[in-house]
Amino acid sequence: MKMARFFVPAGLLFFLLLLTPLPTEAQTLPFPDMSTQGTMDIPTPPADPVIPFIDLTIRNPESGREVAFSIQLLLLITVLSLAPSIIILMTSFLRISIVLDFIKRALSLQQVPPNQVLLGISLFLTIFIMWPTLDTIYNNSFRPLGEGTISVEEAYREAEGPLRLFMYRQMRGNPDNIRLFMAMRGLDRPNTLADVPTYVLIPAFILNELTVAFKIGILLFIPFIVIDMVVASALMSMGMIMLPPVMISMPFKLILFILVDGWGLLTDQLVRSFV
Repeated sequence: MKMARFFVPAGLLFFLLLLTPLPTEAQTLPFPDMSTQGTMDIPTPPADPVIPFIDLTIRNPESGREVAFSIQLLLLITVLSLAPSIIILMTSFLRISIVLDFIKRALSLQQVPPNQVLLGISLFLTIFIMWPTLDTIYNNSFRPLGEGTISVEEAYREAEGPLRLFMYRQMRGNPDNIRLFMAMRGLDRPNTLADVPTYVLIPAFILNELTVAFKIGILLFIPFIVIDMVVASALMSMGMIMLPPVMISMPFKLILFILVDGWGLLTDQLVRSFV
């Protein structure tokens, strides 16, 4: 009832204001002539931005060239989807990334450097090491394919050759992994690299890289394990059993690593291991 008492007078007041005529001055104000509106200086509104129109249609190919182009595009998309696996497993990236993770664990570091930084270092070191191979692939495969002088099959063979040669060079001193996979497939003993299929060479190269990376990791762990043992023995002799030895040994590990220029030595030996 109180709300009704307030809204009823307010509504009557608003209705009376609508019925009240305008003052004389307001009624005599000139109204713009609509006939002369075209001559008025009206600002032109800005034009709407043009958005490109994308038209995706499905139709029958007009020639065999269009069919070949579609197949090439499909193969290119397939290669791009497999590019991360190719970079990780068929280049020097695998060994470098594992060794850098080993050195991080040997120094008892948890968050520094972050994993993204280690992967970035591994990627650019891989580009540095693989540059001669990548340059050969580009000059013998991608550039002629772009110019139309060779077919897709020839481009594939030209790109496969340098990668096969790089992987074989890493296993040249220890071809046991190649023998292992050749024996599992029941293939004859190869006399040359051409007798080793690519589907055999790739897993053999992966196992070889894992083995070499773990060997380097063991060698990296040895001096830092000695520091951990010395620190742990010193803490035990002083009766400081509750103090974690890692808190004391980690600064000494970092000091030793910096004094011997650990990053420089590690990078130099990693690069030389692929020569």
